[in-house]
Amino acid sequence: MKRIGNLYDEIISIENLQLADKKARKGKVRSYGVKLHDKNREANLFQLHDDLKNQTYRTSKYNVFKIYDPKEREIFRLPYFPDRITHHAIMNVLESIWMALFTKDTYSCIKTRGIHAAARNMKHALRTDKDGTRYCLKIDVKKFYPSIDHDILKVVIRRRIKDKRLLWLLDEVIDSVLSGVPIGNYLSQYFANVYLAYFDHWLKEVKRVKYYWRYADDVVILAPDKATLHELLHDIRAYLRDKLNLKVKRNYQVFPTNVRGIDFVGYRFFHTHTLLRKSIKKKLFRRVAKLRKVVPTKEVFRQQICSWWGWCKFCNSINLMSKVQKNTPYEIKFARAKCKV
Repeated sequence: MKRIGNLYDEIISIENLQLADKKARKGKVRSYGVKLHDKNREANLFQLHDDLKNQTYRTSKYNVFKIYDPKEREIFRLPYFPDRITHHAIMNVLESIWMALFTKDTYSCIKTRGIHAAARNMKHALRTDKDGTRYCLKIDVKKFYPSIDHDILKVVIRRRIKDKRLLWLLDEVIDSVLSGVPIGNYLSQYFANVYLAYFDHWLKEVKRVKYYWRYADDVVILAPDKATLHELLHDIRAYLRDKLNLKVKRNYQVFPTNVRGIDFVGYRFFHTHTLLRKSIKKKLFRRVAKLRKVVPTKEVFRQQICSWWGWCKFCNSINLMSKVQKNTPYEIKFARAKCKV
């Protein structure tokens, strides 16, 4: 694949920085960082342009905090200016280049794909080829983001990009933490996909895997027999260890799909139907129980549960919704998504 150069001037142009500023502030116009930036918005963008042009830009100090749902993770947060604007400026130019690198089986943080595209494609495979999807291999990578090797990531990036100034900027962002890539950085989600992009190609083109889905580091592979998946698991472990310095978690699973559903992207997939993940159902009922105590208006009630309603629209959830409806003070209806489930 041809390496691409002459990208840096486009990235640091005032027009691109203005566009990056516009994209980065979506949904955040009331945040402190945006308000602070807006006091000197034009001057800040010109200052950022000069810093990038002169290669004096340095990643700001991270604000690090922990979250505990769904599991304990360290989240890294950067200031809106200059860092988040810079990351968006980079991706305004690089997104289409990196998109061409990804296989159609990669879904995380990719426009027009995402959770529901992965769910739709898995439903189709299970429904149309029951013999070829009799067994499932489900794996994920141990501490994926913290385990990404800087040197390997830089080599992978250089397989597609040769612009020396852009490589300097990407290296600066990568080396802004001691190891791994920080969860919370806008660029990190793309770094993660790029890091595993050639792994995807290896599975599809060398190993000839037909049914494969990857969402970040969560991987699902379907096959007609158990032996094929165990052999493939051995090869995957070797590839991740030798090529990417990663380890497969010990909680990998190989199981018949007709015995229990495939737990992936928030759903449990069967050959004949799709259900909502148990943990998501529990959160929905807890939220409804909490709202019953305060008796909000219908509009507030709808706003509080709309995200769960969105999950339910893409699965077989009539019985679930009937149970929820019995515990709500309002009748809430939704139009089921126009897709086969």
